[in-house]
Amino acid sequence: MITAMAAFAVEDALVKAVSHHLPVGQILTLFGMGGATIFAAIARRQGDALLTPDVLSTAMKIRVLFEITGRLFYILALALIPLATATVILQATPLVVVASAALIFGERVGWRRWTAIGIGLAGVLIILRPGTEGFSPLSILAVIGMFGFAGRDLASRAAPRSLSTAILGLYGFLALAAAGLMFSLWQGQAFRMPDGPAALLITGAILVGLCAYSSLMKAMRTGDVSAVTPFRYTRLLFGVALGLIFFDEKLTTNMLIGSALVVLSGLFILWRGKQRRD
Repeated sequence: MITAMAAFAVEDALVKAVSHHLPVGQILTLFGMGGATIFAAIARRQGDALLTPDVLSTAMKIRVLFEITGRLFYILALALIPLATATVILQATPLVVVASAALIFGERVGWRRWTAIGIGLAGVLIILRPGTEGFSPLSILAVIGMFGFAGRDLASRAAPRSLSTAILGLYGFLALAAAGLMFSLWQGQAFRMPDGPAALLITGAILVGLCAYSSLMKAMRTGDVSAVTPFRYTRLLFGVALGLIFFDEKLTTNMLIGSALVVLSGLFILWRGKQRRD
């Protein structure tokens, strides 16, 4: 999970950089087709069938919808708001996943972890600052993306065990490409021929994204959800550092307080999970 979070943070930085060169719809399409092609090759090498009845299962259909929602809105957020802000908001994903795992899969979550979840979500509100002059409606894009990713992770847990990580990746990235095409048609923006820097950035994002995606799916499908998801907060450290170093972003007091609440909530949930297993 930590490897996945580090790779996702690098992917975010590359996508944000390429958004200055290409339309968001084209980025989604290129990213999706590149990832789908590589995952299809991996699946065939492993001897997996690319199309089986399980691919059309209810869990997979729900997963595709959440994949499109998460990817589309989060990439829009990366293009329009600071990388550090988008990354911090995304850290609420583990809280949503743990809460949903208790409600959907019946995993045991006591009142202490429910309290931690509430405190973590309060931290997100502190970062967003709704109702104040500092509130940016564009930050809602990252919130919608966060809920999309949480739904995708839970649907991955419910996906048929016969489907390998490569098959999950294949259809996840195909959904991303479809979302990019639909968004481009809705925006009415024509695709551009990527120049040298844009081509390098999008290629790097695809390769790093594949590593991140594979690591995430492995963690979500083999570990206890409430045990592995708290490690997702490490993405905050990587993402904020990249924003400060490469995009000259600034940290506000609200962001620091909100981030601390989210991280401490994640750490507490991890600690309580270990106590329960012991």
